[in-house]
Amino acid sequence: MFKIIKRGITKVKEDIQVIYDKDPAANNLLEVMLCYPGLHALIAYRFAHRLYKWHIPLIPRVISYITRIITGIEIHPAAKIGRRFFIDHGEGVVIGATTIIGNDVLIYQQVTLGGTGKEQGKRHPTLGNSVIVGAGAKVLGNITLGDHVRVGAGSVVVDNVPEYSTVVGIPGRVVHQKIRDENGVLMHNRIPDPVKCELNRLKYEVLELQEKIKKLENIDK
Repeated sequence: MFKIIKRGITKVKEDIQVIYDKDPAANNLLEVMLCYPGLHALIAYRFAHRLYKWHIPLIPRVISYITRIITGIEIHPAAKIGRRFFIDHGEGVVIGATTIIGNDVLIYQQVTLGGTGKEQGKRHPTLGNSVIVGAGAKVLGNITLGDHVRVGAGSVVVDNVPEYSTVVGIPGRVVHQKIRDENGVLMHNRIPDPVKCELNRLKYEVLELQEKIKKLENIDK
């Protein structure tokens, strides 16, 4: 029991430290402890998850439900979440029962890690290490997001995403793969607009066809 409590304290310390590391608005420990619903939801989840693993009925779900009322964040106690997980802002976040989340993952408000129907077994996504999911994004179904994946805000991801990729749009499309700066950090700010790119491609094709038509008209004359 002492080892379990010690591990729990260590994880809470890491959860607090990652807020300082990833949120420039975090000023002091008291503010972090009182004003970060993502931290509150995560602490409650870790306690509920431990009870769930001990096969204690009902209480883990009650803890999850009360936490959702207080924080606006719903994390099923059966979900598996790694270390240094950070939910920024947090309102409207939903994490399903069979979700698996790696280490050093960051997600923003209104994110859903959910299922797509009433299928049994593994029905929620798996997120690798160092994944970032932008505000309002939906990651649905039994799919895998590889390590260091970036999901653009408002995207709907329904297919697997390879590591070191950036995915945007509805449905989500991979627009960058393994594009990193000299420090090995994926450049999340360089996200092209796939719709605009496609329209530009069609525009150039139309211009080429117009040129060909003009040449044919000149030949006929």
